[in-house]
Amino acid sequence: MPAVEIDANGMHYTPLNQLVRKAVKDGASEIVLKNVMGQRFIGDGLVGDVKITVEGVPGGDLGMFMSGPTIIVKGNADHAPGNTMDSGCIVIHGSSGDATAHSMRGGKVYVRDDIGYRGGIHMKQYQDKRPILVIGGNARAFLGEYMAGGLIIMLRMGEEQPEPFEEMGIASGIHGGEIFIRGKVADWTLGIGSAALPATPEQLASVCTYITEFCDMFGYDTKRILTSPFTRIAPVSARPFANKYTWE
Repeated sequence: MPAVEIDANGMHYTPLNQLVRKAVKDGASEIVLKNVMGQRFIGDGLVGDVKITVEGVPGGDLGMFMSGPTIIVKGNADHAPGNTMDSGCIVIHGSSGDATAHSMRGGKVYVRDDIGYRGGIHMKQYQDKRPILVIGGNARAFLGEYMAGGLIIMLRMGEEQPEPFEEMGIASGIHGGEIFIRGKVADWTLGIGSAALPATPEQLASVCTYITEFCDMFGYDTKRILTSPFTRIAPVSARPFANKYTWE
């Protein structure tokens, strides 16, 4: 079946998503959405092996609850792409807004440029499902907040040798998962329950597959990136706020 093209120009998000669901139900393996401008919920809850290309700027909750499809955005994305995503892949050729990968529980999100606040908040992991968020640029405050599992990698591609990263509340309340940041991280930026140490060669090798995938997608040199040191941030304990709920 040839690729299905849908012109979203001036269309409300409800009929647009109805057309996407109909195309998937009819057996489409590839869907191209043209002239997208802020329509929400694209790809939400979809199941299967369909590829959706978004030409324009999708609205919030792109790929929410999605299980299997691949979404490629030829531009920026609004807030919370990958929200509670179960499996599949979202590739954003630009920046994305706040809460990118919110509560993500499986699959991969690759953002070429920057993301907003609270990226990876509440990411979680169960058995063999491990959500992956790779950020090519920088993130704003509270990256990895309340993280319960999964992996965040921030490459900071705009800087040849990055200065120490300074955004407050990194990994605040983290109790699972890990974060790799290219370069050093200022101590004052760390949130409650997190610890930062230089990544060992073995630790970096364990996530190199995702860095390589990112570079292949966006045309970067993996070897050049890996010449820089990385910082690994992980939880201190599984109960970072345990002392908040005890009485003497």
